[in-house]
Amino acid sequence: MRGLAAIAFALLLIACGGRETTDDQGLHQDVQNSTNGAEVTFDATVLNDPVQSGDHERFEVKTTTGETLEIDHNTNLAQAVPIHKGDGVVIHGQLYIDPGPHYGVHCTHAHTSSGCPSPGWIEYNNNYYE
Repeated sequence: MRGLAAIAFALLLIACGGRETTDDQGLHQDVQNSTNGAEVTFDATVLNDPVQSGDHERFEVKTTTGETLEIDHNTNLAQAVPIHKGDGVVIHGQLYIDPGPHYGVHCTHAHTSSGCPSPGWIEYNNNYYE
């Protein structure tokens, strides 16, 4: 019975627009520990205007804890974000680590798949792009 109550509460939270809260220190720890695939939610400042590359818009952000990350936002699955250099955003997605190491976040869209099992989003100017 408790399991059903927990599921009902989670569905209610989603229906009411509940979102993950930012955890900037959690992102920092995931980067420090190279936790590839971690689900992250964090505040950041946009470092450059987005560039369309195939079906993704790519841009870099600087987090409040000092990391620079590339954001790969799939515009086939989510609306493009009308951001510019210097704008503040909140991002929820999946951390990835490429050789180098090069850190980034993808899965910033509500459509899920085997590669992106959790819905993501980008909040800008009180709007969600998912």
